[in-house]
Amino acid sequence: MNKTFMEKKENVKHNWYVIDANGLTLGRLATVAASLLRGKGKVTYTPNVNCGDYVVILNASKIKLTGNKWHDKLYRRHSAYNGGLKTQSAEEVMAKFPTRMVQEAVNGMLPHTKLGNQMRRMLFVYADDKNPHTAQKPVEYKVEA
Repeated sequence: MNKTFMEKKENVKHNWYVIDANGLTLGRLATVAASLLRGKGKVTYTPNVNCGDYVVILNASKIKLTGNKWHDKLYRRHSAYNGGLKTQSAEEVMAKFPTRMVQEAVNGMLPHTKLGNQMRRMLFVYADDKNPHTAQKPVEYKVEA
């Protein structure tokens, strides 16, 4: 009788990956990053253990959106007061906060639980190609455009 392998959090080894977002479509980039953060590509994947890897995304300000999404895609937030809904187009968000679109796209694909919060802390997004994580020796991860 074969037993199912369940990874223990003490035995998990987290790797570091760098993804260059220059010219990549937002959704395709986000699915790859979310999969790495969850650890879905590992043989030892266990749903209730954070077995994912650290992901550093560079050049987030140079992503692509297809169609008219730069004008039509809206980002909403609410201040929790009456009439406090604020809406911005993707173009306005990119001009003011160049990393926010990538961050929100990846965060939306992770579980909305305590485990998902641990995974969110393993994501680092930068608008340009400079990052302070060179000491961790991250491996470049190629994403198909």
